[in-house]
Amino acid sequence: MHYSKKIFARTLRKKQTHEEQKVWEVLRNRRFHNLKFRRQHVLEGFVVDFYCHRLRLVVEIDGKVHEKQKEYDGLRQAILEESGYIIIRVSNDEVNRNMDVLLNRLKQFV
Repeated sequence: MHYSKKIFARTLRKKQTHEEQKVWEVLRNRRFHNLKFRRQHVLEGFVVDFYCHRLRLVVEIDGKVHEKQKEYDGLRQAILEESGYIIIRVSNDEVNRNMDVLLNRLKQFV
């Protein structure tokens, strides 16, 4: 099953949303505080949008699909947090209106 998640993650990397692309431009190549982020990375059997191993930090960009799967997202977040990961969630709207919202939240964490 883990192998199929890796294939799924690879597919998601090729079909990023507009908002994910915007965030990736800020996080990629150690552009943000010299931290290495991975995109569409498999953790605990879940594919997360962005992940920084050094900080055990997950960044999730929530689009419209997340409105329909709040229970699943809550369970997923609980499992990841129980495993020691920190999750920062931002909506597509926040990314589109003001990327500084996300950047400030990340800076506060770092």
